[in-house]
Amino acid sequence: VQLQASGGGLVQAGGSLRLSCAASGRTFSSYGMYWFRQAPGKEREFVAAIHWGGRITGYVDSVKGRFTISRDNAKNTVYLQMDSLKPEDTAVYYCAASPVFSERGTNSLTSWGQGTQVTVSS
Repeated sequence: VQLQASGGGLVQAGGSLRLSCAASGRTFSSYGMYWFRQAPGKEREFVAAIHWGGRITGYVDSVKGRFTISRDNAKNTVYLQMDSLKPEDTAVYYCAASPVFSERGTNSLTSWGQGTQVTVSS
């Protein structure tokens, strides 16, 4: 599956953004979908995960209660709604796919999107 992320931008602290990740291919609904992020000078970190059916999700502790991952298998798209954004959320955000699902993320990722920049100003 090929992935295309979009929706990043510049927002003030406390604001919201919604990231989208569009997938090509007819097997999208067979993949667990993930969002990761990488801030300048830091390692890439897991942000959120959603099961292929959409009913099971997982988040890194720092975004729980602020971010919501969802998916629309009819549209081959996964979303990341980001609310109450903080300057420390500034990073390049990547979507990724895996036939493996884990609520805490996985290293068994088979596809990556190109990344979309999110910048939160204080």
